[in-house]
Amino acid sequence: MFQIDAFDDNGIAHAFFSRRGGVSRGLYTSLNCGRGSGDDQRAVEANRARAAAALDMPPGTLFTNHQIHSNKVVVIDDTAEPDAKREADALVTARPGVVIGVLSADCAPVLFTAPGERVIGAAHAGWRGALDGVCDATVDAMIDLGVRADGIKAAIGPCIGMESYEVGPEFPAPFLDQDRQNGRFFEQAEREGHYLFDLSGYLVHRLSRLGLGEVLRMGADTCRDEANFFSYRRSCHRREPDYGRQLAAITLGA
Repeated sequence: MFQIDAFDDNGIAHAFFSRRGGVSRGLYTSLNCGRGSGDDQRAVEANRARAAAALDMPPGTLFTNHQIHSNKVVVIDDTAEPDAKREADALVTARPGVVIGVLSADCAPVLFTAPGERVIGAAHAGWRGALDGVCDATVDAMIDLGVRADGIKAAIGPCIGMESYEVGPEFPAPFLDQDRQNGRFFEQAEREGHYLFDLSGYLVHRLSRLGLGEVLRMGADTCRDEANFFSYRRSCHRREPDYGRQLAAITLGA
């Protein structure tokens, strides 16, 4: 797993898990935590338990969503159940004894911590969720739990890099419609009418406008680093039938 120095504080623990260290086989080798994949679900549950244990939490404490590329946020309160179906792309909580996480395979996982108030968040940001403000909505939900924006730190985990992320002629129009300055996150690709998109750079820009205490990011490219990461785009290029999902997770502890 990968961690960012100085992100954890006041009993909070986080991890951006790689694809290593699990029990899955074949396309899903080995720490596939995605229940929506075609993997053996017994292996998926074993992997999720391993991830929770790596954060010193017991099995059955991990909360994730059925992700739909939205800006919807779910608050995990004392009544929430880990296996309930939640269609959303972010979670926030002030509840100890649980792990909240997001799944990705090129999209950006973003973790949030407000150690002073012991409030945490996790968001799944593909291009659509990023554009529609899933990270902004996560910060707003944390503020609703009593946190000041400048008390929040955000960390953008491993995601597809700009050199790997070619998009079609429908881009960059939606981003330029939002702000003409967003053109800086696109470069002309080799194919006519296609562009390379800097997803993590765009997310840094969006988060930096929210008045947070700190915005951090990892530089790994999930598409290029096959040894460590699952990648939807890489699987598509190879015409593979499915792909695994890695987990990013954060907890307040027990």
